[in-house]
Amino acid sequence: MLGEYSIPLVVLSYVISVLGSFAALQLVTAISEAVMKADRRKAVLFAGVAMGAGAIWSMHFVGMMAQHTGMPMAYDVAGTLYSVVVAIAACTAGLALIGLGRSGLRNLVPAAVFMGAGVAGMHYMGMEAMLMPASIEYNLNILLISVIIAVVAAAAALWMAFELRGMWQKFGSALVMGVAVCGMHYTGMAAAEYVPTQAVPEAGFAGALSGQHIGVATVFISLAVILLTLGVNRWYRQRPAVPV
Repeated sequence: MLGEYSIPLVVLSYVISVLGSFAALQLVTAISEAVMKADRRKAVLFAGVAMGAGAIWSMHFVGMMAQHTGMPMAYDVAGTLYSVVVAIAACTAGLALIGLGRSGLRNLVPAAVFMGAGVAGMHYMGMEAMLMPASIEYNLNILLISVIIAVVAAAAALWMAFELRGMWQKFGSALVMGVAVCGMHYTGMAAAEYVPTQAVPEAGFAGALSGQHIGVATVFISLAVILLTLGVNRWYRQRPAVPV
């Protein structure tokens, strides 16, 4: 069983991933420019949240809504929350490696692996949180390609984020990171095949999010990402100048 996609929602998912990435990459500049170690740690944490939750998790959420399988669908709340924690932790660790370490860009490869793993881990945990009358089987070759896409594109985006300082360069980096997130997501979706079953898995201790509420949640997530981007951009422009 394969799903069909809503093109407007696919486009929206990419736009959200770019906006979230742009907010995070603005904060990446603050990591390298911060004088105090405490400020650098805060910038790393905020950038990790913006990237993990704003760019990756919300894009995944909208991307899942873009697929129509013809089956009743719900999401396990606990599994969904675990997936966003994984995304934030992986992105924060990757940014910390490249932003806080003395060797800087020498840590690009492990940082990209962390962030690529965050994209992939969040995606497949989110898939496991789906409650539907079907099981999911994966094509291993396509699954591995999806992970490679995430790691390579994350490396390119991180390099541009720390090497290019201009606003347009940051925006270009966000476009690349959007490709990483969406490329991994939709390649991962192509690796999945839904096999109908007779029963729907039970939700965990936190319950389930009904498919009827998905549209409303998607709107709020999209608005939150846009507001986050505007707020971070305003902060970046108004922040105190770095002492010479």
